[in-house]
Amino acid sequence: MTINKKKLLEKRKKINARRPKFVRQESWRYNRVKKSWRKPKGIDNKMLEKRRGYPSMVSIGYRGPKAVRGLHPSGYQVVHVANIYELDEVDKENEAIIIKHTVGARKRQTIIDTASDLGLKVLNPPSRVEEFGEVLEEGLLEEEYELLDDEFELDEEIEMDEDLESDEDLEEESSS
Repeated sequence: MTINKKKLLEKRKKINARRPKFVRQESWRYNRVKKSWRKPKGIDNKMLEKRRGYPSMVSIGYRGPKAVRGLHPSGYQVVHVANIYELDEVDKENEAIIIKHTVGARKRQTIIDTASDLGLKVLNPPSRVEEFGEVLEEGLLEEEYELLDDEFELDEEIEMDEDLESDEDLEEESSS
């Protein structure tokens, strides 16, 4: 990332700090009107007339620098990835990956491992990569298998009681 890009990212950060929260008109008044921005279109609309006391409208003056528009705060372009095959198309100089939220734990770990081999930056790594990897690679440890075997061992063999009736006899009695 060039020095110019770093300066522009800082400038964008300052612009974002000054930028107001743009809200839909009357969203503060009615619960049925959501806060998400919609342009007011009425001919006598106070917000459209930019009257004092009404929220600001979206306009081009609030825009950030064009060179860094759409970039992640780290300065990379974001590429959303769902499998390891999509990693081949990523440019490690300018792009960083975000693993989609629908990806499961096992595939997420393989994506992280392949990305680290390729030298790619992952913008949303799991909080505990080391523990994550151990569990997925090894599964249950040998000690845990031994513990499980001990729990389910029976000391004596079970013998069938000869007095019990067979299934066929029970079915004949129930049908009668």
